[in-house]
Amino acid sequence: MKIVSWNVNGLRACIKKGFAESIREVNPDIFCLQEIKLSDFAPVERELDALCAEYPYRYWNPASIRKGYSGTAILSKVEPARTSLGMPTSVECENPWSDDEGRIITADYGSFFLVTIYTPNSQDGLRRLPLRLSFEELLRGYLMELDAKKPVIICGDLNVAHNEIDLKNPSSNHMNAGFSDAERAAFSHLLDAGFADTFRTLYPDKRDAYTWWSFITNARSRNSGWRIDYFVVSNRLLPKVRDSIILADIYGSDHCPVALDIDL
Repeated sequence: MKIVSWNVNGLRACIKKGFAESIREVNPDIFCLQEIKLSDFAPVERELDALCAEYPYRYWNPASIRKGYSGTAILSKVEPARTSLGMPTSVECENPWSDDEGRIITADYGSFFLVTIYTPNSQDGLRRLPLRLSFEELLRGYLMELDAKKPVIICGDLNVAHNEIDLKNPSSNHMNAGFSDAERAAFSHLLDAGFADTFRTLYPDKRDAYTWWSFITNARSRNSGWRIDYFVVSNRLLPKVRDSIILADIYGSDHCPVALDIDL
């Protein structure tokens, strides 16, 4: 089974930049999207019917907080048994999270859960860091609850470069959003809870492997980027992982897609 995850930075814009061609090139069984920036799905559904009708099962979680912001989606060749939006969890947290930003979809595929996530950015000056850390705490508890039932595949823009090898300029970016000590520690806590970063497990020393580049500084042409898009799996799924791939040759967003090839 091949699963692809991509922060498209606006699905309508990405469709105009070859989105369907990219899907056909990679040909995943399931396509997870982040930052879709949609609230009206009818026009997009018609375009998808014309461009990639082989993905008839489509699940949308738009941001209700405002139009043109955030949002996630799953496009699938295979129908899941059920799907849910947000983070229904019994874990208590000081600052409960309401998914009005459309950041999580969970699909139950029978033998595993698939969770696609668009983690909140801590923003300039880390002004949104407390909310981000509350999200991380609840998310870890939610994923552990799922993992107690069956294995979990997690994918998406997790908005953190975990280690120095995961971004081009770690020294100058230390304590910036996405590379603060607290965000990196939160990701470590998730891995310690029984999960594995598939790419770094398979390629522990691979450098210059990034998934996001700033538009502003024309960073992609210089490959001055960050690896912030992930496939994370329950540890017991690791023997089934064939490959974890960064599809850096696919354009259409400031992120590139990432893919998981797994024997399920």
